[in-house]
Amino acid sequence: MPIELTMPALSPTMEKGTLARWLVRIGDTISPGDTIAEIETDKATMEYEAADEGVIVSIAVAEGSQDVPVGTVIATVAIAGEQAPNRMEGEAKATPPPPEAGSPVAEPAVGPAAVNESAKSAEPLAQIDNSRVNASPLVRRIAGMRGISLQGLAGSGPRGRIVKADLGIPSLLASAQQAIAPAAVPISPAPIYDPPGGVPVETVKLTTMRKTIARRLTESKSHVPHFYLTVRCNLDPLLQLRISLNDGLAPRGIKLSVNDMLIKAMATAMALVPDVNVQYGGDVLHRFSRQDIAMAVAVEGGLVTPVIRDAGALSPSGIAQTSKALALKARDGKLSPEDYQGGTASLSNLGMFGIDEMFPVINPPQALILGVAAGIEQPWKVDGQLALATIMAATASFDHRAIDGATAAQFMAAFRELVESPMQLVA
Repeated sequence: MPIELTMPALSPTMEKGTLARWLVRIGDTISPGDTIAEIETDKATMEYEAADEGVIVSIAVAEGSQDVPVGTVIATVAIAGEQAPNRMEGEAKATPPPPEAGSPVAEPAVGPAAVNESAKSAEPLAQIDNSRVNASPLVRRIAGMRGISLQGLAGSGPRGRIVKADLGIPSLLASAQQAIAPAAVPISPAPIYDPPGGVPVETVKLTTMRKTIARRLTESKSHVPHFYLTVRCNLDPLLQLRISLNDGLAPRGIKLSVNDMLIKAMATAMALVPDVNVQYGGDVLHRFSRQDIAMAVAVEGGLVTPVIRDAGALSPSGIAQTSKALALKARDGKLSPEDYQGGTASLSNLGMFGIDEMFPVINPPQALILGVAAGIEQPWKVDGQLALATIMAATASFDHRAIDGATAAQFMAAFRELVESPMQLVA
């Protein structure tokens, strides 16, 4: 039976993607793990690997097609000896035109892309999160496409890593039974206005990344009850410690940034006040025992948030090495899903732009984001005397469904204490 390849969900937020380039042609033989296409997501350009063995017999979506919904059939593979109708060899069909105003629009699946039977089902499968499982990226992708949870499985690979052969285990396949996701409640779209007449204007098509940012942050401000707390910190002790640490780290080629130390201070404050390291889950509250900090990185066309895993357990130099590597990958468009999925809280730093104060928008489903501004020299009480000091405003946005005001205040006080007494970050 021919196998239909569908547009995969390569990130939790992906609903549509751009098929940037085909790396195979009709008639090519493919094997599991072969890279067959490059797909542009809202985060980066990713490679699409084959999960099955066979021959490409049709290509349904042309390379360069934009806004291809997750789950759309993009190609067909036949096993040896089988034939399938050639959809379009020389002229693969492009992305379907948008529906006319007033016509019903089918919502693409938010979770992993379905294949075969699930692609034809009228109801989407519930989302499976295998992002933190010890498995190869190929296995995670196959499991997501087939609606399989890898939680609790001990793999046969090195150090218990789940490999492709493990996907044939009957007990694992039995776990693919999924509850049908409830239909989403329709939300009235925000009105779209034409530009004013008589004003010179250039109209530019939004990238997939920019459209995703617009949608997610609109949902955040519409559905998440934000509240904000601000503290002002004397940054001088942290700046002085940073200079001393960098002197010692220079021979190892490591250089701490202010942002690295603020990430460490945020993660430590979350460990001291664990009730802010949570996520609202409807009728449950998820509590995390590890501080995974997503750091905002500006890239061409938008913003991405790679995650520093277990930041509370890392030294400042460890955070510096990790953040530098992730920032370089982000700017080169080479982040993998493992680099940006998850995160229990976020930090956004606009201090390098000279911003006095900022009020960041929560990145769902997280319940906390900390925004830090520039250090500004101003009069301040230092050691009982009035003097000039470098003062930084730090404002956090909290999800009031999950975090109370008093708990948030304790976290902000802990963060300020760590910034002003930074030796606690290296003790």
